Amino acid sequence: MDDIGVGMIGSGFMGLTYSEAIASFVQGAKLVAVTGGRRAGKLASDYEVPAEESVDALLARPDIDAVLVATPDQNRLEVTNKAAAAGKHVLVEKPMAPTVAECDAMIAACDAASVNLGVVKTERFRRLTRKAKQLIDDGEIGPIRMMRTMSAFPINVTRELFEDRKWMYDPKGGGLFMGMASHNTDFLRWLSGRNATKVFAQVNTFSDIEASAQSVMAQIVFEDGLMGHMWISSEFPSPSFPSSEVRFQIIGSDGMLDFDNFDFLDMGKGDEWERVFTPEKFDYLKEPKSPIRLEPHVNVVQGFVDSIREQRAPKVGGTEGRAAVEICEACLISARTGQAVDLPL
Repeated sequence: MDDIGVGMIGSGFMGLTYSEAIASFVQGAKLVAVTGGRRAGKLASDYEVPAEESVDALLARPDIDAVLVATPDQNRLEVTNKAAAAGKHVLVEKPMAPTVAECDAMIAACDAASVNLGVVKTERFRRLTRKAKQLIDDGEIGPIRMMRTMSAFPINVTRELFEDRKWMYDPKGGGLFMGMASHNTDFLRWLSGRNATKVFAQVNTFSDIEASAQSVMAQIVFEDGLMGHMWISSEFPSPSFPSSEVRFQIIGSDGMLDFDNFDFLDMGKGDEWERVFTPEKFDYLKEPKSPIRLEPHVNVVQGFVDSIREQRAPKVGGTEGRAAVEICEACLISARTGQAVDLPL
């Protein structure tokens, strides 16, 4: 089978990330063209492919079999509908969409067109997180009883993010909360192998950033009575907490795991803690093409490309993407109503 031709829709930091992943590491695929965003021309030139003037023009190319959608989340339903109608397979960045209704529409469009719909979930593909999952599945800490996750940015970092990403102010999108929390909610589901059944949350914005849901605390009930807590904030004072970007604590009947996806994995068992895994370090912003940084992104794209070549559904598809968004949306509904929200929505 010939290489899968991939069109890149979006030219920001993640557009660069996936262009490099496809061009240099993914097997059985090739980058064909780029469109979307003010940097599309430069990105296309860097990888010696055409820069198409529009999404429609890119989708009209017969040498494109699939698209990778790295646009703001409020645009992904429209792009997915167009791509599915053109018969192109679709891999979308997280969060899949800002609402469950839009996720459902994306799933329906791809099902109707008989094309694959995949969702980026890089946290499932890091060496550290796979080690944590293995320890849980092997019964090293016993059946899970409680889970806690925190992701936090100091307010000065958040202001820089919003300055470069004006689309985060758009109320039609999921904002920084959905972008952060869609990792955490997916990861809690994946680690535990359980779906969420109820959510109660508080939501606030304490800073002068004109965007809602900058700080969220949620209690999440999972199947079989598992207890979960999620704390997402983008307005901590400097220097924030150490190891708080993607932090998880998993409590089993016989032991505990404490880890940050970029920093360490510790297991507490018996009377002591053990450092189980330490990942290689890299500078996220200064080394965007670092093979260490790119590894989980390459694995995501490789899995999606393999699903096309093997004519099967992707392992991380629309249903998984929807489930993560559903918990996030339930947080916002709960905060608005002051009531616990039952899932599924």
